[in-house]
Amino acid sequence: MPTPAPTSLPDDPALLSIDGAIATITLNRPAAFNSIDLSIARKLEQLGAHVEASDDIRVLVIQGEGRAFCAGGDLQTIGAAAAADNIAPVVGEMLAHYHAFITGLRRMPKIVLSSVHGSAAGAGLSLAFVADLCIAADDARFTPAYGKIGVSPDGGGTVGVVASVGVRRALQIFLAEDSFTAQQAYEWGLVAKVVPATELKAATRELALRLAQNAPAGLAATKALIYRSPATPIEQQLNAERDAIIDCMQTEDFRLAVKKFLSKGK
Repeated sequence: MPTPAPTSLPDDPALLSIDGAIATITLNRPAAFNSIDLSIARKLEQLGAHVEASDDIRVLVIQGEGRAFCAGGDLQTIGAAAAADNIAPVVGEMLAHYHAFITGLRRMPKIVLSSVHGSAAGAGLSLAFVADLCIAADDARFTPAYGKIGVSPDGGGTVGVVASVGVRRALQIFLAEDSFTAQQAYEWGLVAKVVPATELKAATRELALRLAQNAPAGLAATKALIYRSPATPIEQQLNAERDAIIDCMQTEDFRLAVKKFLSKGK
């Protein structure tokens, strides 16, 4: 029996909806520009674990409610912790939950698509680019923010950005850029597609449906192979490719696809 989806109440800090093979997690603290505090970190970990465990979901979309995608870490929470001299336990607990969510995004055998509008700053920028793919509205603005407050990146920022643009550009982004546009992010290879803001939801849906057409075994194996490739010697990577494609070829999805392809020539 599939595990029922966690119930989402309208005022929850993050919401989950499922439509067929596509799940959507919506950051839902619009008054705080969807900034990350302990409540949303805990909820994201819970919702992400459900998506990861579901055999029916192939694509996860992450979006933000209101005027922003995500403004980063909640500075009110962090500022209060700094004033009380208890940064380590407060931020440590928050990041334990949030980083569990981020780790799950990379590990889960689904394609994770971030859909970005408005501001994506700090941890919001990190979230946008640690996703497997990012689609952005033309009004989206990406702000590293970390350097301005004298800290280093979190939330997978050094994972997603470095993998997409390389070391030198990542250093530029985190240390020498105040902010950059969706078009710049597209040119740097961080964003798959830029669309007018009014078309973001429809374009996100279209891309998610396209991704969801992939058979689960092929989708999961492709994601796993691509992420292990940079750190894997070629012999091991080729062996992994061999094992994965053989496994995929033993699925009913493969058999049906080949049968359909061959029937076209008759």
